Amino acid sequence: MLTSFIDGLLCCLTGKSVNVVVPIETSEPADGFEFVEVKPGRVLRVRHIIPERPAVVEQANGQGGTVHCKRKITVYRNGQMVIENMGDVLRAELLHCQNGDTEPNSTVEVDLLDPNTPVTSTSTPDPNVTTPPSGQQQEQQQEQQQPEQPRRRKRKPKRTVVIDCEQKISSCKGTHPDVALFFVHGVGGSLDIWARQLEFFSCLGYEVIAPDLAGHGASSAPQIAAAYSFYALAEDMRAIFKRYARRRNILIGHSYGVSFCTFLAHEYPEQVHKVVMINGGGPTALEPSLCSIFNLPTCVLHCLSPCLAWSFLKAGFARQGAREKQLLKEGNAFNVSSFVLRAMMSGQYWPEGDEVYHAELTVPMLLVHGMHDKFVPIEEDQRMAEILLLAFLKIIDEGSHMVMMECPDTVNTLLHEFFLWEPDTSNGSKTKKEPAKPTTEKSPPSNGEVQPVAEGKDKNKNKNK
Repeated sequence: MLTSFIDGLLCCLTGKSVNVVVPIETSEPADGFEFVEVKPGRVLRVRHIIPERPAVVEQANGQGGTVHCKRKITVYRNGQMVIENMGDVLRAELLHCQNGDTEPNSTVEVDLLDPNTPVTSTSTPDPNVTTPPSGQQQEQQQEQQQPEQPRRRKRKPKRTVVIDCEQKISSCKGTHPDVALFFVHGVGGSLDIWARQLEFFSCLGYEVIAPDLAGHGASSAPQIAAAYSFYALAEDMRAIFKRYARRRNILIGHSYGVSFCTFLAHEYPEQVHKVVMINGGGPTALEPSLCSIFNLPTCVLHCLSPCLAWSFLKAGFARQGAREKQLLKEGNAFNVSSFVLRAMMSGQYWPEGDEVYHAELTVPMLLVHGMHDKFVPIEEDQRMAEILLLAFLKIIDEGSHMVMMECPDTVNTLLHEFFLWEPDTSNGSKTKKEPAKPTTEKSPPSNGEVQPVAEGKDKNKNKNK
């Protein structure tokens, strides 16, 4: 810590950054690593594993379920958003419908001006069915109707979006050559945080791709702050996706990496088959915070780097023992220069990624949340689950923000079951087969299902990791 303080002091006096903004050395340069130049002088390290499959590869049989995704999204001038679900909405996991039946047509109202306003979901009544009122009810209605209220003017919508499509959802096995898994980390991490997931799914036969974001891991680190804006990083992920994408692609993102997965799912709806969001936060537009420690000068952040690393250990893990410290070291988590860290946090500006943007997505999504996460409150993931059309929310009691490192077996099981899941539309029934309930490390999985209560988050809140 004394060395960091002295280096930071010299940085302030000389005006030169003490951070060496170059990619770190990799200990395994030829073991499944590739270096991809996404732009001239901008090189990303990518872990690409193509497992050795048997001579006879199982082909996708084309089966699966087709879900009619139809919803109307209306945004009014007062900031209220109304979502009307009119198709086969698979929300049994969230709303606890019996027997896995699809939810009936419903209306979801969201107040965009006040993120703390709860989201209400109400069933749409059938206009053809009327219930005759009793005599007492008629008298009460007459009394209520006596004072005539002024007629309300019909609201004019500011924006209306209608989605009407057929979404084919099929099981994705490791023996299918047309399936690829993309893993995207968040701020301060690297592809090494996915080590247990990459090993697990590659052994099952899946083709896995995990890039290092610019300035992270062994990727190049430009000395321009604009190189770390959301749009610059999103274009990097677009280049990686277009290079390695198969016919059916599954995106797995963690924290800030969830935003890039959402971006790709919105841009390539025909190629993105499923999405996994791990501690990704709520469906609000990204905007950098004006009152943040990361707005301090780079030299000051360098002096505080030991404190920041300790704070991340306390907030990112449910426990702070020797095992967690070793995981932090092995995963290169929070091992980035102060310049890159400051530029990443200030570059989180994405006004398009609001509630409407997320409500337009029709791809199935699995939301995984660590119960002890201090960066992303559970209410944010619950709100995300309410806004999305096809979403499953799973809670891991023993996990925190870095849940894929703390509880790798539980996370791997959840992900694998979601990859294999497909809706059951046999016999004309609009039912679905729910993913098998996982077994957590120390607690029964029944606590892992939470009915969403939509509470918003501050739109100025960053995705911290």
